[in-house]
Amino acid sequence: MASDLLSIASSGAKAARTALDVTAQNIANASTDGYIRRSVSLEEVSSAGGIGQTGDISLSGVRLDRIVRNADLFRQAEVRRTGADAARANAEVSALENIESAVEQSNVFSTVATFESSLLQLVSDPVDPSLRTAVVEDARTMSRAFNLASTSLDAVGEIVRFEAADGVSQVNILANELARVNLRLARASDASSDQTTLLDQRDLLLQKLSEMVDISTTISTDETVAVRIGGTTGPQLVMGGTSYTFAMATAGDGTISFTLDGNPVTTTSGSLTGKSQALVKLAQIHTDLDTIATNLISTINAAQASGVALDGSAGQPMLAGTGAADITLAFQNGALLATAPSGAGANSRDPGNLNAMRSALASADPSGSLDALIFDISSTVSGRTVTRDALQSIANTASIALQSQAGVDLDQEAVNLIRFQQAFQASGRVMQVANDIFQTLLGIR
Repeated sequence: MASDLLSIASSGAKAARTALDVTAQNIANASTDGYIRRSVSLEEVSSAGGIGQTGDISLSGVRLDRIVRNADLFRQAEVRRTGADAARANAEVSALENIESAVEQSNVFSTVATFESSLLQLVSDPVDPSLRTAVVEDARTMSRAFNLASTSLDAVGEIVRFEAADGVSQVNILANELARVNLRLARASDASSDQTTLLDQRDLLLQKLSEMVDISTTISTDETVAVRIGGTTGPQLVMGGTSYTFAMATAGDGTISFTLDGNPVTTTSGSLTGKSQALVKLAQIHTDLDTIATNLISTINAAQASGVALDGSAGQPMLAGTGAADITLAFQNGALLATAPSGAGANSRDPGNLNAMRSALASADPSGSLDALIFDISSTVSGRTVTRDALQSIANTASIALQSQAGVDLDQEAVNLIRFQQAFQASGRVMQVANDIFQTLLGIR
């Protein structure tokens, strides 16, 4: 009996010691990125009845069944899916806000309005040199504002493409690392500490990948993972110990597309998708801005050609260029403004052609077009921000649900420390009692 009691207590002490070790591991890694909380799974040691024991009673102690990773595959998949949607929306909104700032801070709308106002003031006295100079200077300021808006949009595009290229590199690095983890998992023993650590690494790599692109995963019986991009039928990024090259291509309008192992692939979520969508919007805004600038150039120059300058000579083009990037003032002398209609003499006060120019500008309505352009950007940012906030809330909910299961709660671990410590001490006391009984039996004569 004392021998049985001693072996039972010894098994209990070993189990409690293991549980204490696991608890200490959890506490030590509470802040480790990607760490999944461990817990011990114990089982009763079964034995057949013996001399003096009832056959259907098992009194053989306890043993460690396995170390459990408290991770739910479904919840992890939900965190990856919702996190990828949130990352896409966040990347898109961030780039769109920069596009909005590029246009608004150039003051292109206000400079066009100022130019139109200076033309109106010139009507009062078409031969006034100061008023003519003001028109020329306001035209110069307007041209530079278009240049600045175009340059700023180009800079936003460069930054977004640079970030996207860096993201593509990160995808390839993560895929290569995941392939190496797969090789090690295939050789790891079941439920070993090495396998547990590798599983943490695998899940962390999958989480980081999902923040870049949308992935679908298939877990094999040996715990290795196959990864596809663009849904369950998309091309493979990782298969066993092999990873395939993910790449980015840039079109002439600055938009980007992706390939996997040389084949086109369409992504639907992740930060790279958000950047791609933002670049599509940027290309549209750039085109619209160029269209406004081109129409402005042609409208002003056509009006100039219909009138005569202050000295009675034929009107010359006032603006040069083909778009917002290169629009510029064609002359510096205010006397070259063709305010009088064709056929008028020198120093004519007839504002007929100036009024025709203003009428043509009113029809082209560059101010209204710029206002619509700015409103388009602002409304897009506003709508995408609402979507982003909603997706981020969903992602946070999924993350909290996973964290409650897989994360380390230091308060709970502190309780476990006391519980397993008491179990260890109790098992030690049982072994002491068993020893006392054994010594008593030896002392009987």
